[in-house]
Amino acid sequence: MTVRLRAHHLLCMLTYVGKGYSPAFTDNYDKVIARLVAGEDILIKAGPDDICEPLLATPEPHCLRDSVIERDTKAMHDVSNLLGRPLQIGDAVNLDAMMVGKFRDAFAKGQTRRACIGCEWFELCSAISKSGFQDTRLKFG
Repeated sequence: MTVRLRAHHLLCMLTYVGKGYSPAFTDNYDKVIARLVAGEDILIKAGPDDICEPLLATPEPHCLRDSVIERDTKAMHDVSNLLGRPLQIGDAVNLDAMMVGKFRDAFAKGQTRRACIGCEWFELCSAISKSGFQDTRLKFG
């Protein structure tokens, strides 16, 4: 199978420590992380993805807001620069320990944080990054 992710979730997954919008959200996120660690590829998609799924049943889910779509655009640009190739909707990304390390290094240096500006999780993610990504759930090997 393939994990469907919107672009800014390529950054969010780096600092995920089991906190989220609701118990259903974090339970689902844990399952998505387990799939990634098991080796499933990522398919980049527009709009709500496998992580967003539990939020879609709520009134006016934030996943559909213009600000979140803008976050995806910024993340797509920054991740493209990091990968050294244009990343587009429909592209596949294969994660492994080396790729996650590269993503986390760039995140810690602020090279991929433009999409994070204005996000309610910004301070938490910054603290996790400063801690060396301790207690994050996305771990390989």
